[in-house]
Amino acid sequence: MIAGKVVLKKGREQSVLRKHPWIFSGGIHQLHSSIQEGDWVEVCDHKGAVLCYGHYQQGSIAIRVLSFGSEPPAENFWTEKISRALALRKSVGLPSDSTNAFRLIHGEGDGLPGLVVDIYNRVAVVQAHSSGMHKDSGRIAEALKTVLGEQLAAVYYKSRATLPDKVKALQQDGFLFGEQKEAQPILENNNKFLVDFIEGQKTGFFLDQRENRKLLGDFAKGKHVLNTFCYTGGFSVYALKAGAALVHSVDASEKAIELTRKNITLNGFNAEQHACTATDTFEFLKGKENQYDLIILDPPAFAKHRDARHQAVKGYQRLNAEAMKVIKSGGIIFTFSCSQVVDKQLFYDTVASAAIQAGREVKVLHILSQPADHPVSMSHPEGEYLKGLVLYVV
Repeated sequence: MIAGKVVLKKGREQSVLRKHPWIFSGGIHQLHSSIQEGDWVEVCDHKGAVLCYGHYQQGSIAIRVLSFGSEPPAENFWTEKISRALALRKSVGLPSDSTNAFRLIHGEGDGLPGLVVDIYNRVAVVQAHSSGMHKDSGRIAEALKTVLGEQLAAVYYKSRATLPDKVKALQQDGFLFGEQKEAQPILENNNKFLVDFIEGQKTGFFLDQRENRKLLGDFAKGKHVLNTFCYTGGFSVYALKAGAALVHSVDASEKAIELTRKNITLNGFNAEQHACTATDTFEFLKGKENQYDLIILDPPAFAKHRDARHQAVKGYQRLNAEAMKVIKSGGIIFTFSCSQVVDKQLFYDTVASAAIQAGREVKVLHILSQPADHPVSMSHPEGEYLKGLVLYVV
């Protein structure tokens, strides 16, 4: 299992001792010549003491730590890790009679950097973000079968879009176990959604907004609601279920709009209560002054890398300012950023500057984040990627 040894430079062991799961290439003193992309490696300090074990990958993050300490990973490593992750989900009530879709593995938050596993009823969608997780995908699928047993009907591997370039060229997405090609409805707080895990974005559905969608229900009754970047219409369905008078869903993708329409119908609503538009959000907001009581701004990540952060901040500022300009007095805005490189304070400051730009008085009602099945390790604060604010616009 262990392909070779990596020796760190003097002093570079401190982050490992703090249980941070990333070791950067600049901290490596010596790399055994037999080590290949995606291999398991043993990591030692400059004196030769074993610190941890993990996956090696060429690039800035050279090693993703999977096991801390001097003991090599046991044979049951994958089943043990997945069992622990499932125990965490069960402790927060997932799955339940009303919700059968949740994140089972959240990368560093579950001690498995480079791996995401989302459960959609009886289908597990596995997404590898590293060469090591790609190499171990077969073992991961077997461990999922062992841990979930009869609850699991299929494992779909969806990693072509997330793997390093040198690996993804040879990779095709597909089933590792079982088969279920038709989009199947899931339950989320008793709302029904079709999940296209084969063609859809990410693993097929944005599970990280579950609790924030639920909170939206507290504000939506009797309101005229605009859901921008709606994707599959999650916030739209919750708003309608809560008694919104009217909901408009907007997304640039025709596929997303079609799936939104299906989800609206699936939950028993019709065109009199809901309208979809496939267009750019900024274009849609033009001339919409005083039409909406509640606006949701949930765009895709404006920045995936640190060098794009400045442009992302400008994008978030413009988007929030435009929404603040058009919303009715006393209106509510749910605004989000899923850009990991834009931290909580920067996002807050950006939205505050948007309020100044829009010339509106704005109050913060809630500060939002990701739900408990997307845990953040205290040793890896970078794992808190979803930021959100609920705003009252005077």
